[in-house]
Amino acid sequence: MDRVAPQVEPDVTQLQPLFESQVYNLNNGTVYFPIRHHSPVCSYHLLQLIEAYQPDSILIEGPESGNPYLSVLADEATIPPVSLYYTYESEDDRAACHYPMLRYSPEYVALQEARRLGIPAQFIDLDYYHFSNKEQAEQHEISVQDETLLASSDFINRLCQKMNCRSFDELWEKVFEIGGLEKSTQEFVQDVFTYCTLSRMCYTAERLHRSGDLAREEHMRSCIREASLKYDRVLVITGGFHTYGLLGLETDSASQKSSDKPVKKNISSETRNSVHQQIYPMVYTFAEADRLNGYASGMPYVNYYDMIWSELLRKKSTAYNVTAVNLLSKLTHALRKGHEHVSTSDAIEAYSMVQGLAALRDKREGGVYELMDAATSSFVKGELTLATEKPLQELQLLLTGDAIGSVAPNSFNIPIVEDFKARCAVAKLQIRATGQHKKVLDLYAKPEHRQLSQLFQCITYLVPELAKRQSGPDWIAQRDMNLVRETWIYTYSSRIEARLIENSLYGGTIQEAATRKMAEHMQDIPDHHSGDLAKSMLQALLMGLQDTAAQLYDQVRSALRKDGNFLSLCGSLQILDRIHQHRRLLGLSDDSHLPELVAEAYNNAVDKLLQLARTNPDEHQPVIQGLKLLAMLAESSEERYRDETFRAHLNELLADHNLPAQLEGVCLAISSGLGDRSREEIVDRARGYIRGTPDQMRQTALYLQGVFSVARDAFLYEDRLLSELSYMIEQLDHDDFMLMIPELRLAFTYFTPMETTLIADRVAKLYQVQSEEMAMPGVDEHTLIQVKSWDEAIRKEFETWKLI
Repeated sequence: MDRVAPQVEPDVTQLQPLFESQVYNLNNGTVYFPIRHHSPVCSYHLLQLIEAYQPDSILIEGPESGNPYLSVLADEATIPPVSLYYTYESEDDRAACHYPMLRYSPEYVALQEARRLGIPAQFIDLDYYHFSNKEQAEQHEISVQDETLLASSDFINRLCQKMNCRSFDELWEKVFEIGGLEKSTQEFVQDVFTYCTLSRMCYTAERLHRSGDLAREEHMRSCIREASLKYDRVLVITGGFHTYGLLGLETDSASQKSSDKPVKKNISSETRNSVHQQIYPMVYTFAEADRLNGYASGMPYVNYYDMIWSELLRKKSTAYNVTAVNLLSKLTHALRKGHEHVSTSDAIEAYSMVQGLAALRDKREGGVYELMDAATSSFVKGELTLATEKPLQELQLLLTGDAIGSVAPNSFNIPIVEDFKARCAVAKLQIRATGQHKKVLDLYAKPEHRQLSQLFQCITYLVPELAKRQSGPDWIAQRDMNLVRETWIYTYSSRIEARLIENSLYGGTIQEAATRKMAEHMQDIPDHHSGDLAKSMLQALLMGLQDTAAQLYDQVRSALRKDGNFLSLCGSLQILDRIHQHRRLLGLSDDSHLPELVAEAYNNAVDKLLQLARTNPDEHQPVIQGLKLLAMLAESSEERYRDETFRAHLNELLADHNLPAQLEGVCLAISSGLGDRSREEIVDRARGYIRGTPDQMRQTALYLQGVFSVARDAFLYEDRLLSELSYMIEQLDHDDFMLMIPELRLAFTYFTPMETTLIADRVAKLYQVQSEEMAMPGVDEHTLIQVKSWDEAIRKEFETWKLI
């Protein structure tokens, strides 16, 4: 160790006497126990230390604001994994973080022992607000049990190279998790203290100041001093990286330097009042506690080490070997269930390899890294590829686990979270296990399924991460409206609970929070955007907020009167008309307000028809959809649409020579469908384009697109239009024809395959050929070039012989 220790003060040789005199001296009034977060072996030796030292008080690294919740965390009804979820918001920034605890976390074990012994326990660390920085605050959420400095120090990196370990985690497991079981508690604690202190020596005081470690340690020292005045025997449990700092042995210059630039601490009462902080006990999951999933907070492979902890509690001397057998058995079963070809001999070979690798790597037992290497060798057949990595994927799932904790009933429960859980219980949603779950809802046949759909809509409005509609009608985007079933995929985790806590400021129940959040969202919508307001109204109905939707009537009506955009008004009309058609499904009673709102949207959209002559070409497709909607309503039998204004405006548009060709086609087709104009006019106007100027001829395809979008039969059974189109194609030169092909193809996409076959038959008849010839493949370019060269050669030969 001396050869890889950093050459900085204080002298490394002084660590052993320092440890024996101030860190681990059971005759002292204060004993320090350095840990790594979520380490089973640390908890194993902690139990032995508590029994030997018999402390009067236990101080634990954790947020001071979490002290009121210690009894909840230590309660027998609380089942880890759990977490304290902390948030703060100030004028400058806002952030959220987790303080997770697993069944084998030293902090949780200490709380359990304190409760069993009837002695006080206390968190002594600063709240996150006091040492957060802007870079961390910009992250969505973090774990404060960050061990980046410990794991990435120069000392650890050199030690990993020297001991042939791939990572700090493998080094830690070899030296401490496995090797630590052979040592006495004093020897183990000395090793942890030495390793963590040597890592700490790799950083300057300025670096430790920026990370907030110095401020945290100063505060924890103050709490330790207060406790030592009150109790005779105080046990201090903190991350090993902090233990040396708690002894207060840094040089005066380092202390002075840290005091020159204090981290947020000792804040004034005025500043404290401007910071809104919240902390709650909440459930957590193995998947989120696994450090490999993004949190640099302690041991990875959570389920694996949970199994190790179970074996240690049973006093098993070969906990790692027993766990390897259990996991290999589960892996074999999971692979067979997934129709992978694995045998019992594969599992036996894998276990044998775990033992062999452990011996080669100088370990008493094979750990998780030997298990993964053995599984790769024994279960992966051939080269490791995407097609053969299934065994490793299954093993990773087993190592991480899917457990989710529960928090004991307490007076600190957040109403919105309790309302969510109660409603999930009634709906029989699975929130007691992680993983993906499916729910298929029959919206029209079962009222309870409609209520569950409303719950999903409501929750995903507040917390989009919970569920996703896999299939079914999309009312907002207006897709798949012919479907009568919804399929929802949902996944529960502590992040869902955290998001619910964030939404608790809107209300104490899911519906209350959604109502207030929607009201806040509505304030940001300009009062003339009728389409956005109508969407909000529909969304409120989908969430089961009928009262909120009813309150929007006047707001939507006002927006309709101020909205001067044709497309926006058509969007509003489509939504409102759909709400009216499905009002019973959406939970609306029959009243006159909704029909009046639909009629007003229709009339206002019709009034804007004359604007269409000067619309942007990019808007033509949505304009066509709007015109088709108006035409559909105008043809309906309902009295409120029997207004001659729509027909009159269509006639005015058709008389406007500046009307774009595509819109002219759709307007003429609609007017013809209403009986105001003859089918012959459609052909006559097409003929005008075809036989007009070259520029007019190029507009023919656009005109036909407009016609075909509404009246395909105008071409299917009209020989004159077919003849005119044939004439145009014959007159076009090659370049113009190539330019027009894309638009012509687009025009004919409106026809079904059967209609296309019918058109082909009529074209064949027009050119007096058999229909089968129309289906013959085209001649390839190479053949055409060859035939052309032959034709030219024959012509030259004929000219030579004066035959032409």
